[in-house]
Amino acid sequence: MRFAVLGSGSQGNGTLIASGDTFILVDCGFSLRETERRLALLGVAPAQLSAVLVTHEHADHVHGVGLLSRRYNVPVYLSQGTLRGLRKPVEVAGFLACGDTLNIGALQVSAARVEHDAHEPLQYVISDGRRRFGMLTDLGCYDSRLLERYQGLDALLIEANHCRDLLARGHYPRFLKLRVGGSQGHLNNHQAANLVAELGWQHLQHLVLAHLSSKNNLPHLARQCFVDTLGCDPDWLQVANQEHGLDWREIA
Repeated sequence: MRFAVLGSGSQGNGTLIASGDTFILVDCGFSLRETERRLALLGVAPAQLSAVLVTHEHADHVHGVGLLSRRYNVPVYLSQGTLRGLRKPVEVAGFLACGDTLNIGALQVSAARVEHDAHEPLQYVISDGRRRFGMLTDLGCYDSRLLERYQGLDALLIEANHCRDLLARGHYPRFLKLRVGGSQGHLNNHQAANLVAELGWQHLQHLVLAHLSSKNNLPHLARQCFVDTLGCDPDWLQVANQEHGLDWREIA
């Protein structure tokens, strides 16, 4: 089992999980041409995709979903709330809700509801039967029920969206600062690091920080916050960025 990130940030998101000839793309926030280019850099053709999972309807997660699906006949799975929130129609292969599981080729998908300013946002844990990869981006808070769904992971991609101080001192208007930093917004560095500490990280093969704000965070600040909170090796932490994403990582 392995995973890679096409790109992560407010300008577009996409995460690829693979086992054998099964390839699942979670979100597609890039244009079709850019998606094709980024997939090619990872050695994957769009026609190889087994499915696209959508987390929520915001443009940086769905911009290219419809065209990619139609051009290459890739099935799309999302929540009913996300479908209602889409501005452009997408042909849906099936709906997912919190607690649902879905088998796609060699992989099993488990859906979890998160708190975010979208209609019915989901995040996913994906397993090949032996190993578990978890995604947690675009959420403003978490509780014990969410932590329970993310137990026993081998790899985790988690958002470290903003630094509290940079957001407070930044140029965003007050309403936007409240939205980003609120319980329906995004996790800051400290919240994300505390979540991982509560979840338990010692058995993780990979911990990837993602969805860093280009205006309200810096990679070294996010990394240092996790090092201070967890006591982990800074060189072990990985950061998925907007321009280059993250190359393939194997989950042994």
